[in-house]
Amino acid sequence: MSAYTAPIDDVAFLLTRVFDFDQIMAELPGYDEVNAELAVTVLEEAGKFASDVLEPLNRPADEEGCRLVDGDVVTAKGMADAYRAFAEAGWCSLSGDPEYGGQGLPRVLQILLDEILCSANLSFSLFPGLSRGAVEAIERHASPELKAAYLPKMVSGEWTGAMALTEASAGTDLGLLSTRAVPNGDGSFAITGTKIFISSGDHDFGGNVIHLVLARLPDAPKGVKGISLFLCPKFLPDADGGLGARNPMSVGALEHKMGIHAQPTCVMNYDGATGWLVGEPGRGLNAMFTMMNAERLMVGVQGLGVAEIASQKAVAYAQDRLQGAGADGTPGPVPIIAHPDVRRMLLSGRAYIEAARALAVWTALRMDVAARHPNPEIHREADAMVALLTPVIKAAFTDFGFETAVASQQVFGGHGYIREWGMEQYVRDARIAQIYEGTNGVQAMDLVTRKLGLDGGALVRRFFTLVRTEVDAAAPAAGAALAAPVIEALDLLEAATDRLAGATPAEAGAAATDYLRLFALVAFGWMWVRMAAASAASGDAATRAEAGKPALARFYVDRLLPQTRALAEALRSDPSTVLAPDFAFA
Repeated sequence: MSAYTAPIDDVAFLLTRVFDFDQIMAELPGYDEVNAELAVTVLEEAGKFASDVLEPLNRPADEEGCRLVDGDVVTAKGMADAYRAFAEAGWCSLSGDPEYGGQGLPRVLQILLDEILCSANLSFSLFPGLSRGAVEAIERHASPELKAAYLPKMVSGEWTGAMALTEASAGTDLGLLSTRAVPNGDGSFAITGTKIFISSGDHDFGGNVIHLVLARLPDAPKGVKGISLFLCPKFLPDADGGLGARNPMSVGALEHKMGIHAQPTCVMNYDGATGWLVGEPGRGLNAMFTMMNAERLMVGVQGLGVAEIASQKAVAYAQDRLQGAGADGTPGPVPIIAHPDVRRMLLSGRAYIEAARALAVWTALRMDVAARHPNPEIHREADAMVALLTPVIKAAFTDFGFETAVASQQVFGGHGYIREWGMEQYVRDARIAQIYEGTNGVQAMDLVTRKLGLDGGALVRRFFTLVRTEVDAAAPAAGAALAAPVIEALDLLEAATDRLAGATPAEAGAAATDYLRLFALVAFGWMWVRMAAASAASGDAATRAEAGKPALARFYVDRLLPQTRALAEALRSDPSTVLAPDFAFA
């Protein structure tokens, strides 16, 4: 099997040709020395680490899995060494705040690094990814004392983080959770309860594991307004800030999962464990959603990363595998990449992947603008666009990522079903991304019932106006054959949005998943028009990576974008077809 290669040429094309990365960085205080050349150099080094260290661990670590020995997690051979090498090389601190020892590089570099990690070893990627989300929540909501005590070691990667939300009887409906937090009288709290599905809940990497735990104070009301957030470390800090006594919290079991076997997903028991309040009492969900929204973007990138590695392996196999005569009459055997249906599967994967990466970069740039732009109005608009797109990225990237992993497995035929080729692991690993951090159905409901109503519905209209304006502007370079179908799809999306404006909750629920896919397909079309126009503008100077963009854009518009018409038709249908026929389940 071919080794993973980080898509550096595509990244360079996006940063230099499509999004004018250097100009955006020049407008953001503190990034005046950051440019595309630096970004590409950093990501090239990340790609080497991923190819040399992380990908070789992917299959053996999956086969070995994690073990629970005397109450402590033992990860697969090589994982602890890989993590220590990763942290010592400074990768954990890439986008961290310099106040706490971070390198302060832009979020867009972090998103692209995350993709590389997810491609090479999805189980590994969750350790730094969850830690970074925990850092963001602590940084935004915790007291200065907690920040000073925990953030430097978490930013460096010496200590890791985990998110403890879910309980057996409280999944998506967090208002049902029953974990308790009782004041100790010294400013700390005793946390008691059991959480399930806690990724990175424990490991054998050394250092501390910092859990952010949702729990209820004694006088808390029922429902989500009674939930508070607590920082609960595996080891209590000693007088010097190092590792002190073991906190009374433990791993009750390891979940037996379909995929990501090298990632310890824990049942966590908190038996009066000492914790400290993060944020205000009763505002735990507000604080936790800082981490949750960061993780939802990270999970979307997981779908992208697995799709990229699965696609790379499938293309390499299809180029080498000889079978059958050519569709053009060429005597066989020919490489199966010459067969139209194999090409359809491979091209579909590439068309989704490259558009998703472009949309991820665009969104990450908005995050950088929101964090640093000196104009408050520009800051607010960028932040609002990220909020609008977060459920789309999480759900669409993971749906298309799983579909691409399955299609890439299909290219291998029977070999794709055999463990030795590695493709079945990508399918198993990709599947969880559609489920955790809020299932994709929950993301669709969030988009339809909350995000479309932001700013009184004006935000999504501004987004549509932006898409229309940019597609129209790119049309002369990209060609009307690409731009016109995207505008037609945008018209369908706007009409569907109008119909949903007055929908009941039941009607919105019946429409949400189809609507989100329609939204994503239009956004991908927008990205393809931009990429095609940028490639055309390069002319004879276009690199090999750039030169193929117009043809792949045409494939997307001709073969994948037409899904929008079927989705729009489904969205026009009477929701009673979903809501009424209870007899079907008798």
